[in-house]
Amino acid sequence: MNYWLVKSEPFKYSWDDLVKDGWTYWDGVRNYQARNNLKAMKKGDLVLYYHSNEGKEVVGVAKVIKEFYQDPTIDDDRWVVVDVEPVNKLNNPVTLSEIKNTKSLQKVPLITQSRLSVMPVSKKDFDTIVKMGK
Repeated sequence: MNYWLVKSEPFKYSWDDLVKDGWTYWDGVRNYQARNNLKAMKKGDLVLYYHSNEGKEVVGVAKVIKEFYQDPTIDDDRWVVVDVEPVNKLNNPVTLSEIKNTKSLQKVPLITQSRLSVMPVSKKDFDTIVKMGK
């Protein structure tokens, strides 16, 4: 199993939207590195759901339920989506500031590659962030 972090602006598609919908395809990725990360996701992988711009915090855990396929929102086969569903909301959202101030999380791509919208996270870092959110 692999672990990931995806970013979404909550005014565009929030954690609550994902919960209400029950699942979604993760679309709109137009960065090659982020696209390659989508292609590497496997069914069952766990995903930290991060609210960017507004909030700047990890708010929940989702799961990949369908591996990559053509992005249905664009007629360009270079871009793909994966399907995700909510697993659980964090009791206490974990802010970017808290992550930056946690010594063991200094190498998390959220800090080192802050503009990337889909990124891998180590199991250790994933577990640390989830634990911080309980």
